[in-house]
Amino acid sequence: MAQRLNSIRQNLPETVRLIAVSKNVSAEAIREAYDLGVRDFAESRIQDALLKQEQLQSLSDICWHFIGHLQGNKAKKALQNFQWIHTCDSLKLAERLDRLVEELGSSRSILLQVKALPDDNKSGWMIPELRSDLPKLNEYKNLNIQGLMTILPLGLSADQNLEAFTKIRDLGNQIDRQNYANLEMKEFSMGMSGDYLTAVKAGSTMIRLGSIIFG
Repeated sequence: MAQRLNSIRQNLPETVRLIAVSKNVSAEAIREAYDLGVRDFAESRIQDALLKQEQLQSLSDICWHFIGHLQGNKAKKALQNFQWIHTCDSLKLAERLDRLVEELGSSRSILLQVKALPDDNKSGWMIPELRSDLPKLNEYKNLNIQGLMTILPLGLSADQNLEAFTKIRDLGNQIDRQNYANLEMKEFSMGMSGDYLTAVKAGSTMIRLGSIIFG
């Protein structure tokens, strides 16, 4: 694992946050990555994550990211146990999260999940839908919206990946220029094991890597 991590880090600018996707690995593997300097870990199932978090309580500076499809009935647990939620994928979920954050009294960092291209297998806003929902999202004062997240469809070429990631980065920059009071576009969660270098080239600030770290 040390060799794999070193190889990845050599290709990353300091501005890019490496998130280890630990959803398919044990608490022991997470601990090994932690000992090698990784602090950000991502899970997609809340129950699995809670078990690992309990086993890793002694690692107090771990930052947990939720990257799975978030159902409304699991939103409270997600807010209580993750510092970042990458998959706010609808106005309905945003409204629920906003209400729950007020109730819980603790803020979390939220990313809006957007589809760069049509994809029936993925959740999230299409770009025109997101644009029309921005004024409403801006009303949710309790949500700490920090940027955008995307997962590209399978089977794209490297050039198509670059074009799609760039489209999301440009969208964030355009939203930023509209000066919404409650929408920040600082973070772009783009890129996984197969396409992270392309995502970094397009301006990703967070990459989500699983198999390339854990094997």
